[in-house]
Amino acid sequence: MANIKSAKKRVITSAKRAERNKSRKSAVKTSIKKVYAAIDANDKAAASEALKAAIGEMEKAGSKGLFHKGTVSRKVSRLSKAVNRLG
Repeated sequence: MANIKSAKKRVITSAKRAERNKSRKSAVKTSIKKVYAAIDANDKAAASEALKAAIGEMEKAGSKGLFHKGTVSRKVSRLSKAVNRLG
């Protein structure tokens, strides 16, 4: 365990950030699963709505540095392509 005050603070701060990141990552994964569930159900309207929500979640996570910008772009592109194939 850390003995120096600043090191103790870093342990606490790191734990908080890790928890926050875990929550954001989970939200992104859930939103992506909702899009694919709508695609599997062949529901274009629901898939489009879920896609909008998922893109928002992914863009926010990307802007916070949770995902690389290119990763977000690739995931958005693939999801959009999958939803567009429904129509």
